Amino acid sequence: MKENITVIKVGGKIVEEQESLNNLLDRFAAIKGNKVLIHGGGRSATRIAAQLGIESQMVDGRRITDAETLKVVTMVYGGLVNKNIVACLQARGINALGLTGADCNIIKAHKRPVDKVDWGFVGDVERADGNMLSKLIAQGITPIMAPLTHDGAGNMLNTNADTIAAETAKALAPYFDVTLTYCFEYPGVMRNPDDESSIIPLIDSNSYKQLIADGTVSGGMIPKIDNAFNALQGGVSKVIITRADAIDGTSGTHIVV
Repeated sequence: MKENITVIKVGGKIVEEQESLNNLLDRFAAIKGNKVLIHGGGRSATRIAAQLGIESQMVDGRRITDAETLKVVTMVYGGLVNKNIVACLQARGINALGLTGADCNIIKAHKRPVDKVDWGFVGDVERADGNMLSKLIAQGITPIMAPLTHDGAGNMLNTNADTIAAETAKALAPYFDVTLTYCFEYPGVMRNPDDESSIIPLIDSNSYKQLIADGTVSGGMIPKIDNAFNALQGGVSKVIITRADAIDGTSGTHIVV
C-alpha cells in the first residue's frame, strides 16, 4: 500500500502577507505525513518590478515574461518568497527545502510557442521527476516549490503555479497516494462569490461544462479546474479547492472525474 502525500498549492496573496502566511504554515506544519508546498508570488513580483522601473504586462491575468521580467520573477519566486517560506517552516520543525524546476532537474519545460500572444520566457511543462522528489521526501525533506522551471539549455522559465502543482502531483502518483489541494482566499468554488454558503461541494466533468456555460465558473478558475482534472486523469487520488484555513481537507470543493 502506498503512503499518503498531500500536495498543497497556495496563491500569491496568502504567501505575501506575513499574517496569512503564518496561519497557512501553522496548518501546513500540522498535516501529518508526507507533504509538498507549491507557492505563487505574483503580487510581490509586480511590486518589485515597479520599484526597478520594469513594467508588468499581463494578458488575462497571466504575466508576459520578457528577459528583464524573468530576472525579477527568478529573484522573487525562487529567492524572496521561497526562502521566506523555508525559513518559517524550519522554525516550525519542518525540514523544508526550497526548489525551482532547475534544481535536481525536477521540472523541465519548453518555452511557450508564440501564438496570438508572445509570452516570452513562459514555460509549458514537459515532465516532472517524481522519482527524485520521492527520494528527497524519503529523507524526511519537505519540498517547497517555486513557480519556475528550466528548458535544459540554461534558461529559466516562468511557469504557472497551478500547473506545477498538477504536474508535481501526477509525478508523485506512482510513488504515493496523492491528495492535491488548491487553496486561495475563498472556501471553494462558489455560485455567488459574495455568499460563502453558495459553495459547490462537488464538480464532475458534466457539471463543470454547465458551470462554464452559465458563467458560474470563469476567468482564472477555469485553468485551475482544468489542472485539477488533468491531475486526476494522471493518477492523483483526490483534488480539493478550498481556503487556506481548511487545507486539512474537511471542506471545500471536491473535483472528481
